[in-house]
Parts: sequence; structure tokens; C-alpha cells
Amino acid sequence: MKIKLTKGELKRQRDALKSYERYLPTLQLKKQQLQLEILHLNAALEDRRTKEKSKVAQRQAWAGLLTDKSVSLEAWLRPKEVVRGMRNVAGVDLPVFERLVFDPAEYDLFLTPLWVDQAVDALREIVSLRKEIEVLNEAQAILRQELRITTQRVNLFEKVKIPEAEEAIRLIKIYIGDQMTNAVGRSKIAKRKITEGMAYGALASISH
Repeated sequence: MKIKLTKGELKRQRDALKSYERYLPTLQLKKQQLQLEILHLNAALEDRRTKEKSKVAQRQAWAGLLTDKSVSLEAWLRPKEVVRGMRNVAGVDLPVFERLVFDPAEYDLFLTPLWVDQAVDALREIVSLRKEIEVLNEAQAILRQELRITTQRVNLFEKVKIPEAEEAIRLIKIYIGDQMTNAVGRSKIAKRKITEGMAYGALASISH
């Protein structure tokens, strides 16, 4: 690290150090918030995956009915719209799953088997859970990327910028201290020479 050994550089390094030390706690807090939110998302994902497995297991009880070629549920399971919101965590915008919007399942009540209503509702719940899991994974990916960047910045400040500024300040202060000591020494020598010169002159005038 090459630095200028001047008072101006000393001020610049001190200002930089203050800036780093003021900004570092903000970065550390953001890192902690991101880590905590990732833990919350992990718990939410585990919960939704457990619910999805439970719903799929329940579906097995009447899965055989779905082989009925006279009834096709596929069209009623395609969402018309995914309603999403946004929330901010530590300055990061995250997607939030709200709901899926489906078209009404319209069919002839007399010609359609009785189990269709229950099947459509159950399958739509599974589709919704899978979409929510997808959005949670998306949010988690955003958080992990932001955590990676924030951790890099924290490490940069803690391990590079602050130590560099502290070392620069130490070296400059030593140099300036040495210069002042040398200046005082030169001043004393000059003063002694002047004093000696005056004394010599005085003696010379007396001798004449």
C-alpha cells in the first residue's frame, strides 16, 4: 500500500476510517437481518412442503377416480392469475405469494360425478401450495444473493479497509513525528551555532 506521508493524507485517512467505522455496524446489522429472514423462509418452506405432501397423500384415497376418462379436471386446475405482493426486508424487496385465481369450475351437476367438487378443491390446494413454494424459493434466492454481497462488504471493511486506514495513519504519524523531532534537532543545532558565533564575535571584539 503506497501512501503519501503528509498531513493532508493523514486527514484523508482519518476521515476514511471514521466513514468505515460508521458504516460497518449498518452492514453488520443488515447481514444479521438477512440471516434471520433466511431462517424464517426455511421454516416456511418446510411447513409448506409438509402440507403439500399431506395433501398429496390425502389425494391417493380417491386417486383411482381421476382415471375416469369421462371427466377431465386439467382445465380447472390452470390458474388464471398469480396474485403476488412485495415486502421489504433490510432494504431488499421480496416477492410474497398471496393467492391463485382460478376460473369457476362450471359443469353439469347432474352429469358430473359427485366427487369432482372435492377433487377440484383438493387439487387446487396442491397447485396453490406448489406455487407458494416456488415464490418462497425465489425470495430465498434473492436473500442469499444479497447476503453474499453484504458479507463480502463486511469482510472488505473489517479485513481490508479499516486495517489499511489504521496502518496508514500509524505510518504517517510516525513519519511526521520523526520529521518534527529532526526539525527540533536542527533548530537546536542552528541556535547553538548562532550562540557560539555570537560568543566568538564578542570575544573577538574584546580582544581588539
